[in-house]
This record gives sequence, structure tokens and C-alpha cells, in this order.
Amino acid sequence: LSILLSLLVPAHATRSPDCGGILTPAGLSYLAEVSKPHAETVLRQDLMAPTVPDLFLGSPKSSSRNQINSVKVADLSLSLIPDTGLRLSIDVDLGVTPAPSTTKVMRLSILADLHVEMNPEGNLEPVTSACKPTVEEMQSTEEVERSTPRKSSSSDVDKEINVDKVCLEVSKLLLLPNEQLLSLTAQFPITPSCQVQYLPLAAPVFSEQGITISLQTTFQVAGMAIPLPVSPVPFSVPELAPAHIRVRHSAHHGVRVAVLDTSPRAAAPSSHQLDHKLCFVFQSPLTTATTAQKITQMGSLFQEDLPVVLQAVFRSSPRVVLEEGKAALKLFLTVHVGAGLPAFQSFLSVNVDMSAGLLLSVANTRMMISAAAIEDIELSLAASDVGPVPAALLEELFLPTIREEVPAQMNAVLSEGVFLPHVSSFTYTDVNVVIHKDYVLVPCNLELQVRTG
Repeated sequence: LSILLSLLVPAHATRSPDCGGILTPAGLSYLAEVSKPHAETVLRQDLMAPTVPDLFLGSPKSSSRNQINSVKVADLSLSLIPDTGLRLSIDVDLGVTPAPSTTKVMRLSILADLHVEMNPEGNLEPVTSACKPTVEEMQSTEEVERSTPRKSSSSDVDKEINVDKVCLEVSKLLLLPNEQLLSLTAQFPITPSCQVQYLPLAAPVFSEQGITISLQTTFQVAGMAIPLPVSPVPFSVPELAPAHIRVRHSAHHGVRVAVLDTSPRAAAPSSHQLDHKLCFVFQSPLTTATTAQKITQMGSLFQEDLPVVLQAVFRSSPRVVLEEGKAALKLFLTVHVGAGLPAFQSFLSVNVDMSAGLLLSVANTRMMISAAAIEDIELSLAASDVGPVPAALLEELFLPTIREEVPAQMNAVLSEGVFLPHVSSFTYTDVNVVIHKDYVLVPCNLELQVRTG
């Protein structure tokens, strides 16, 4: 059983996005910078491999004797082409040996236009839409020793390049980004039986502000998709903040907590199923004897002195209300008061409406959620086998235990947190959680975690 805050995942009947983010130009520059080692590794492995076709076409001036013995990426940049995609620019210095005695330094420059498509499986995929390589001769080893620079000239050398081969290597550079984008749609575990999944609804939108991606979120419990409350509010990206990546989740009139059932019959949260979904059980410091001192009818129900036990169930779905700078968790419980476990015998039931502050933070790639102190609570008698009980007496007997135990039990359930959308090897850094009316904004940077080996 899991209680999950649809604060993070309000669903929309029209498949409107419920969360998303922007990769800003600053983030794009960072992505280009951290991609240089990977690009150099790919180009070195493939351009220097003896079993693949030569980078240079055979000609009298540059024949198959040309051998590339070093590859170094001097510059790699990514720039936005609004409404279209990206432009990838790579400058690669090649050490080329046309004859045993000399080594030329050649500058291979590649301009490639990229765009992102959605493949039939529903995953995003960057592809190359145009590719133009050029080559310039920089210096020979003899000229380096004499410190005599040579003016670059590409008029002849440019005609000798194997365009198909170079553009094939560029497409290989996209294999890792494709793998990382694929990880975005993976099922993230919350508990062993509960997962959250983010699905892109369309290819990203490219604009001067950055790359905007819109996602729809689904929960699965025991392999079964759980419908979530529907919000009619369309998703829109808030005004730009000085951050590389922003994630936003929207909802209408506060966001609700979904109480999820793992039984096969569960299709959606409904009031008649709540007794089977979640039951908080906690022990009161009272006993039947001490309670009978306040409620005299108790004496005829229990012949021996037993600990008083409280069982709390949800009589309607909890809600999260988002206001400017503040989030509140509203719970609507029925607390059955009784004695004896496992043979529980209830002698009265209390309706409890309560509101607790909600604390949100981000750790690595999870939104961490916890209930703070109770801000407002109201008790009323729901049913009784011991006659009428005044509200003041209910509060005196049971309010301290409910005030302490319910938030603690909620936090035990919420402590797993919920995965935010992310791609493989990236983690959230410099995070700030900003609560606005009806949505939560997470200005942050994404940092690549370098893997060794």
C-alpha cells in the first residue's frame, strides 16, 4: 500500500502535460562542455581504427597512405535553432601521417544540425538532419619545430574527405544521449510494488529561451496503472528563472493525495474502498480502566483492564493545498477507538479533520516530502457504543495521541519520496523548491556524475 502525493503527478483527461522542464542556453553550454570527453573517445576509437574505411578519400595528393594517429577535440559547442533544433559544432585536431617521416596536424570541423523526434515506442530520439565536415591543414611536425605557422587552406584538402564516414561518426555521438533520454521514461521505483513513470507527449519545443519538454506522469501499483485526479488547468512554463533546468508540476484547487490499493479490483480511489487501503494503528497511553473514569459506560464492556488502541482510516482522499510559499496536507480520517489486539473491539469512532504543514525538498533526484506540525484539527463523534461523548472530552482523551501519531505515521509512508524526472547519470544540484499557488517550481542545475571504469 502506498500514499503518493499527486502534488507531483496530477493527470489530465486530454493528456495534457502535468510536469516538464527547460534546458536553457546556459545548460546547453554545460552539456556541450561535459560531452567533449565522450566525443573525443568515440572519434578516436572510430577514426583511428585500422579496419574501417579511411577518413580521407584516395587521390594522387592524399592516398590511402594517410593514417590518423591522434585525435583531440579542440572545441565542441551546441547552439539553439529556434523552432527547429540544435546545431552541433566540433573542431577536431587530427595527427595525420602521410609518410613515415612527417606528421601533419589537420583541423576537422563538423557542423551538424540535430532535431529530436518521438519514435514509435514513445521515446525521444535526437537525430542528425544535416552534416557538413571540412578539413584544413594546420602544421607539419617540421614546421612545429621551426615554429613556422602555416596558413590554413582547405580548398584542395576539403575535397578529399570521406563525408559519409565523418557523418557516421557524428551519428555515433548521439548514441549516449539517446540512452540517457531513454532513461527518462524508465519506471522509477518508489516501493517494491509501486513505480512512477514520466512519458513525453511530443517532441521538445526549441525556442530562444531553451528546449522545453512536456511530460505526463503515471503511477503503477503491482503492475497496474492508477488513475489520478484530473486537473483542467493546461500546463504552461512559468517565467524564466536564472537556472539551467526547471521542473514544474501543476494542479487545480490544490493537489490531491492518491490513496492506492494493490488489490486487483482497484481501478481508482473511491470512498467505499478506503477501509481496505490504509490503516494507521497506534496505541494510546490510556487503558479501558482509565477511560472508564471519564466514560462510565465503558465499565460494562470490558471486564479486564486493556490498552486502548486507535485505528485510523481515511474516509475521503487526502488533499494537498498549495498557496504562495506554503503547502498544507489536509487529512480526513475516521479513528476507531477500541481495545484488544488482534481481536480489536471498537467502542466509539471519531471523525478527525486535520491540516498539517508540508515540507518539500530535493535529495539527488527525489522530491522528499514530510508533514510538519499539525496546524488545525477538529474532532467530532461519529459513532458510539458507550453513549454520547462531548467534543471537549474527546479532545481531552484522544487529541494528544492523534496529534503526535498521525504525522509520524504519514511521514513513515512518505519517507521514500518520489523520483523527479531525470536522465541517467545526472543529479539535481543547487536546488531550491518554490511553492506557488497550484504548482511547485524547482529551479536547479543538473550535474553530470562522472562514472569511472
